[in-house]
Amino acid sequence: MTKRTIRKIAVLGSGVMGSRIACHFAGIGLPVLLLDIVPADAKDSDNKALRNKIVNDALQAAIKSNPSPVYHKDVVKRITTGNFDDNLKDIATADWVIEVVVERLDIKKQLFEKVDAVRKPGTLITSNTSGIPIHLLNEGRSDDFKKHFCGTHFFNPPRYLRLLEIIPTPETDPAIVDFLMDYGDRFLGKTTVLAKDTPAFIANRIGVYGIMAIFGLIEKMGLTIDEVDSLTGPIIGRPKSATFRTADVVGIDTLVKVAKGVYESCPQDEARDSFRIPGWLDKMVASNWLGDKTGQGFFRKVRNSSPTGGGREGAGGGEKEILTLDLNTMEYGPRQKPKFSSVDAAKPIDDLKQRLKMLVAAGDKAGEFYRQFHYGLFSYISHRIPEISDEPYRIDDAMMAGFGWEIGAFESWDVLGVERTVKAMKEAGYSVAPWVDEMIAGGHKTFYHFENGRKLSYDPAAKTYKPVPGGADFISIANFASAPVWKNGSCTVVDLGDEVLGLQWNTKMNSIGGDVLSGIGKAIELAEKNYRGLVIANEGPNFSAGANVGMIFMLAIEQEYDELDMAIRMFQNTMMRVRYSSVPVVVAPHALALGGACEMSLHADKVCAAAETYTGLVELGVGLIPGGGGTKEFVLRSSDEMHEDEPETITLKNRFLTIATAKVATSAHEAYGLGIYRKGLDEVVMNQNRRVAEAKRSVVELQESGYVMPVQRRDVKVLGRTALGTLYSGIHGMHTAGYATDHDALVARKLAYVMCGGDLSEPTLVSEQYLLDLEREAFLSLCGERKTLERIQSVLKGGKPVRN
Repeated sequence: MTKRTIRKIAVLGSGVMGSRIACHFAGIGLPVLLLDIVPADAKDSDNKALRNKIVNDALQAAIKSNPSPVYHKDVVKRITTGNFDDNLKDIATADWVIEVVVERLDIKKQLFEKVDAVRKPGTLITSNTSGIPIHLLNEGRSDDFKKHFCGTHFFNPPRYLRLLEIIPTPETDPAIVDFLMDYGDRFLGKTTVLAKDTPAFIANRIGVYGIMAIFGLIEKMGLTIDEVDSLTGPIIGRPKSATFRTADVVGIDTLVKVAKGVYESCPQDEARDSFRIPGWLDKMVASNWLGDKTGQGFFRKVRNSSPTGGGREGAGGGEKEILTLDLNTMEYGPRQKPKFSSVDAAKPIDDLKQRLKMLVAAGDKAGEFYRQFHYGLFSYISHRIPEISDEPYRIDDAMMAGFGWEIGAFESWDVLGVERTVKAMKEAGYSVAPWVDEMIAGGHKTFYHFENGRKLSYDPAAKTYKPVPGGADFISIANFASAPVWKNGSCTVVDLGDEVLGLQWNTKMNSIGGDVLSGIGKAIELAEKNYRGLVIANEGPNFSAGANVGMIFMLAIEQEYDELDMAIRMFQNTMMRVRYSSVPVVVAPHALALGGACEMSLHADKVCAAAETYTGLVELGVGLIPGGGGTKEFVLRSSDEMHEDEPETITLKNRFLTIATAKVATSAHEAYGLGIYRKGLDEVVMNQNRRVAEAKRSVVELQESGYVMPVQRRDVKVLGRTALGTLYSGIHGMHTAGYATDHDALVARKLAYVMCGGDLSEPTLVSEQYLLDLEREAFLSLCGERKTLERIQSVLKGGKPVRN
């Protein structure tokens, strides 16, 4: 096959999905042509702005939306807009044309007829449809069109939801399917899942079944909306939006449309009746209560007329309140905080799999809900093979990437015990597909198992296990955990192969406390003795929310300052151990990598960060300064960045402001601009699943290129009073203008003092240890401030610092 390169993209349709797909492609560096229709009132106009009003307005709306569809605002410059009448001919320069117009077969087919006439041979043509059979879209098209056509179903928002379903037709060239599966993975950062051309494909088929089945359980068990959302969110490894909030975000009309589509198109579906629309749901659609898009759905946001409540909707002032719909009365009322004893008991358990076992086994109403819900789900997914997928892993991949599940449904079944659960399901009146019984009878007790760190999935057709594709590139440290090199209460060190160690930890929010610091030190010690180097990563929802502030608060409130000093020294020494080890240490963060986790990245030999990494030194928010070497490292980098042709204070001031305003990069790409990641050294990995493999490769490359242990720096230039006065003056200005509270100003002055190297009379060269000592002293003094402790307490209780 001729090597295929994508140099330019054309996106046809600039609605919510089209504009954001265009932004995502621009975000990976490609020029994009975004087209839409000419407004009806501009058909006869020569004014280009009027003719492109629809596409330009849509793109601007996308750019302004929250969360942002781009990794960095500058990437929008890569998008060129136009309209179908004037610019469709320009798709001849594109290597891939993606159709995202209205969900009507006739309109799509009319557009494809025009596309077929102007595209260059060999151009990829794909449709993002979610409801129209893919094979109907290429009817009447040329052979070359059919050969290069298939479905590419992105999920909204395309930047954040990682699922990309690839749906070929019988005429699609298999080489094109292989190319799109690989391209979506490596370049777009997607979990690419090969789907069959069946109604709703994979993720929506299973996901909408799950929601509709819950609707049925509500009536059967007498549950409320608030109760269900408390049971189906993070407690079982699902997104915070749980069930009903998800429906409001997606759009209740969209949910109903998919459910009706499955009901009408799948007469052989054994659970077809689950897709019947309840009467109360029909009433909501008829009343235009469609969720966020219409201002109300299962929830409605109102504003109280005063902070004490009691106001009418829409009144000025007051606090916002979210009301919940009562499905019995169809009226909104205050949200209730449900209480289930089993849920309360399970919440402290960090390990999701152990938590899931406990919840499903519970004897209360919540336990009964979990059993009924999982039995129905397991039955449904078993019967969807081979209808929508030939293998279980594709269904799990689709649900994790498209619906944000932490673990897939088949993996959950493994956790609960396949054979034991099948028996309980049958006793409760739920069926399983024959292949599951055959699997158990053949001595295969799980859908997945691991061999030498590689994940294998049961193949019902072959009646044996086969490796999940991408095993060499999708390294998961957790897959090696059954044979650890070393472990303690929080950490596990494993052999990743090729003489590279991997370290992961599992704590609440993956915070970094004493156990984790000990684990990092031990992992480096082991790597220095017998290995090429170390990869630090984990598989949790977040890399790490930072240092264990609960421990800091406890020691500070009890005035155990000697122990607190030792804890800070340990953190600093561990970060310096990361920097000054005799083997390469590579950190592979993802999602949240804040505070102490950011400091770890700052000290690594290299960072291989997932594109969706949100990192920054956020300690100022809780009334502290970075105390694990982060302040020191920013001063060191500032010193290295100073140039003779600009004032020395400029680079220091920029670094100071980044910490003082607790800036967080909203993507790994933005972290370069904040000076956290280093251009030409640190790496952004588009597909989060490839982080560990890339980090392992980097360890090997660094070691083979002649890695030499760095020497601690003694030549860090600090500016003393030369810069201290400037920074103090800026802090005073912010305080006087009301942008900083008294305590903000106090903390900022402490930070300025450290970053200037203290009250030195002139610029001086100092050691890293000198700066670490200043940093630690400032951190300790701030731990004795009442307002700092109030902020930390506020974070521990409610997740946000109080502004005091």
